[in-house]
Amino acid sequence: MKINIGTRKSELAQVQADIVIGMIKEKFNIDSEKVLIETKGDRILNVTLDKIGGKGLFVKEIEYAMLNKEVDMAVHSMKDVPYDVPKEFEIVAIPVREDVRDAFVAFNNISFYDLHEGARIGTSSIRRGTQIKILRPDVEIVPIRGNVQTRIAKIEKENLDGIILAAAGLKRLNMENIITNYFDPMEIVPAIAQGALGIEMIKGHLQVSTIKELDCYDARICVDAERSFMATLDGDCHDCIGAYAYLDGELMHMIGVYRVKGKIVKKQLSGNKNNYIKLGVDLAKKILNDN
Repeated sequence: MKINIGTRKSELAQVQADIVIGMIKEKFNIDSEKVLIETKGDRILNVTLDKIGGKGLFVKEIEYAMLNKEVDMAVHSMKDVPYDVPKEFEIVAIPVREDVRDAFVAFNNISFYDLHEGARIGTSSIRRGTQIKILRPDVEIVPIRGNVQTRIAKIEKENLDGIILAAAGLKRLNMENIITNYFDPMEIVPAIAQGALGIEMIKGHLQVSTIKELDCYDARICVDAERSFMATLDGDCHDCIGAYAYLDGELMHMIGVYRVKGKIVKKQLSGNKNNYIKLGVDLAKKILNDN
């Protein structure tokens, strides 16, 4: 028996699929094979995501491949997965989460905080750009898209002082050495589910119960809390939205950021981890009710 895993063609997406392939082999002694699928989000690189439809652009074609039985499952970056997963599918496993932080990359190794006035920072993320401007109102945000390597190349090509990327992706690509500095999640609130992988399958697939064993409960409830925050706000990449949930014993702590009536609001909340969905909802309501 062999499991076919649908994934995007980028090097990072393939590395993430390889991580899951390794887990499946180690835990169940089952072989898997990658099936590379180009998504709309990969094809259209000259426009920011919010202009062409948002997060689902990186998952729809892979879901079609599952429906057509071309692949058994998909491996996604959970931050690319819309909160309203189609009813035919489920996220059967979220393995142990990688670093949630955003990272600053500058070839000359100058820290973000030591950049000259008016420095040019590359990012296509409204969330990152908005929060960076709060820290450094003087910098210029330059929209850039493409895979990790393409964006790094644009530092020189577009005369940028640096770019912002997810630390998780750089670590998975063994490129942690190029990170100039990390942003604390309380300072630059991460994207919903940043650093987490999700394994998606059609409900009722023969392998669902097996693959569920790869689920990390702590990672799952933190990601689900963040996604409930996003669902309550009906948020996506069209605006500044971010959340981070983490555990401290039986407590879950959450921080969220969202734009309300033109104002960026950041709030924190803590509660029993068993109420993780409600915590996400309550944090969203607390932000909306900001006075």
